[in-house]
Amino acid sequence: MTILVADDDKVHVHLLTALLKKRGFSVSIAYDGLQAWSTALRSRPEAIILDIHMPAGTGFEVLRKLKTSTKTSQIPVIVLSGSVNADEIVTIETLGADRFLQKPADLEQLFDALGGLLNLTRGTNEVA
Repeated sequence: MTILVADDDKVHVHLLTALLKKRGFSVSIAYDGLQAWSTALRSRPEAIILDIHMPAGTGFEVLRKLKTSTKTSQIPVIVLSGSVNADEIVTIETLGADRFLQKPADLEQLFDALGGLLNLTRGTNEVA
């Protein structure tokens, strides 16, 4: 099962990647919005963990594309971002993010959200 981690903070990406791999996931990585969109289209991950503030296409743009494309609209997206204001949170929800978590996120909360979303898309009660 592949998770796309899209974030321009390389330290955060490597930490999250290591933790996801430890839990048995395969991980694709994107460091900017353009990479995130093209990777999602190409590899069709089972879920995406997306930062909002990235170069080369913001997470807002990526989220809008993901949720309006027939090829990617069903992929669960967890927005994990540090500096967002109330208006941006409303925009994130309006664009269709499945969950929003503030950085630094409680990792168990992140993995619970990820497991719940993956179970919904698979239609099972398995725990990730």
